Amino acid sequence: MSEKQASSPILRLGTRESPLAMAQAVETRERLCRAHGWAPDQVELVTVKASGDKILDRPLADIGGKALWTKELDQWLGEGHVDACVHSMKDVETIRPEAFVIGAILPRADRRDVLVGADSIAAIPHGARVGTSAPRRAAQLLNHRPDCEVVGIRGNVATRLAKLEAGEADVTFLAAAGLARLGQADVGTPLDCDNWVPAAAQGAIGIECRADDERVRELLAAIDDKASHAEVLADRALLAALGGNCHSSVAVDSRCEGTAIRMRAVVFSPDGRERVEGETAFTAHDENGPRELARDLLSRSSEAIRKHFSQPA
Repeated sequence: MSEKQASSPILRLGTRESPLAMAQAVETRERLCRAHGWAPDQVELVTVKASGDKILDRPLADIGGKALWTKELDQWLGEGHVDACVHSMKDVETIRPEAFVIGAILPRADRRDVLVGADSIAAIPHGARVGTSAPRRAAQLLNHRPDCEVVGIRGNVATRLAKLEAGEADVTFLAAAGLARLGQADVGTPLDCDNWVPAAAQGAIGIECRADDERVRELLAAIDDKASHAEVLADRALLAALGGNCHSSVAVDSRCEGTAIRMRAVVFSPDGRERVEGETAFTAHDENGPRELARDLLSRSSEAIRKHFSQPA
């Protein structure tokens, strides 16, 4: 279940056992060791098989959403089996237990999506089958290319690439940051954020701990990247203000500019036919900015979009 340790660990990090999750946990351990002068065996990696890794034949939205990535880790953290948990922040549900807090966000990596199987969105063959189970990717793809067919594909990076190779789809999308962390940065074509807006918090690794654990919070603070943390909180504040669910199609790109954040967000109807975009700027950690943008987006949206969000327009 966990790596063998030569001595009692100072910190126990919970992580999913997928290759990407392990790469993220190893990066977190390396940063902690550098920051505190620890040996690698002083940070134990405790692996948990998440429900989201067990059920691969259905879209997450149909079987419980993002909570399937965090449920088991939440239990272990709450029961004290681990001191903190490493998460890919784009996969963490917006509303979290009050007992937990994001203790650190590592420097954010490439937030772009990568297109695999074609050199650009325009170059995707007419009528191609595009493999994705992400509502944002599906809606954004259909907005650009309504001639394409979306087919559900889930699994880790290797699984999805294998499904593409097996002909289950003609093209698919992966996260640039995940590919880089797996040493596969040469796979596919990155999509420019100006034309293809990323997911909230994409590329960000977060470490969550118990809110009342001052010792662990202090240890994690040493590896917290303040700009990345502010961007992630802004993205998540927009999601909370929109009141989206697993079927909501929303893309957002927040960028720190000194003490301010510039946010661009887009909401789509699931079929991609309708797209509403907006931008705003606000002081970092000010939730009023994302809240006002959410209100503006939904006020300009039709029922085809609004019905997938809970905030009244």
